[in-house]
Amino acid sequence: MVNEKLNMQFVVAKELIVSSRATYYGSPDCKGTPTGACGFGEYGRTVNNGEVTGVSRLYRNGSGCGACYQVRCKIPAHCSDEGVKVVATDYGEGDRTDFIMSTRGYTKLARPNMAAELFAYGVVDVEYNRVPCRHGRSLALKVHENSNYPYYLAIVPLYSDGISDINAMYIWQDREWRPMRRAFGTVFDIPNPPKQPLAIRVQFIGPQTKVEWAQSTNAIPEDWEVGVVYDTDFQIN
Repeated sequence: MVNEKLNMQFVVAKELIVSSRATYYGSPDCKGTPTGACGFGEYGRTVNNGEVTGVSRLYRNGSGCGACYQVRCKIPAHCSDEGVKVVATDYGEGDRTDFIMSTRGYTKLARPNMAAELFAYGVVDVEYNRVPCRHGRSLALKVHENSNYPYYLAIVPLYSDGISDINAMYIWQDREWRPMRRAFGTVFDIPNPPKQPLAIRVQFIGPQTKVEWAQSTNAIPEDWEVGVVYDTDFQIN
């Protein structure tokens, strides 16, 4: 039943399937890297059970961070029918590749006991399409390690669901919504944040450039701490 559902993702969205290539990078535990260009930190290493990927053109100046893709390779003897669902957590360029996967993600492309054959190829032809993320929890906002209380605040959103990109983030200050700067990847920052519980507003851009908004009145407390993850009360489906 699981395989049937995954295969249907390719059938239903056949016109959205893209042909490309994928390779992999090594790490001690076969998961991702905590120093990825998206700014996710440890989340970028372990989210989705470590089945993550670096992307190049899909990075889209950081707005592609956190997107989910269903990817399968095209070698019938070695590649599984369903492929693997990976989360984009880093930037990476390869030999005409759209995906540089964690070892754990790349392994999932293979049929049982066939991973060694795929690793021997090094780079494989794949087809992929974007699919909704499903983390099973509300969006969270992490105070990035570059922050310096109370003078400088940088925020990175985690566990974004659905199939939309986080395009912008705003903070309520002086009776208006003020835009935060995209510092890098999916990290948004602001100098001299207000000394009060922080209301945050997030703009999502979905398929066909559909715009959606969500906000939380007390998303981050006044006495926020560097490295702490704060849960919001919303999620995009």
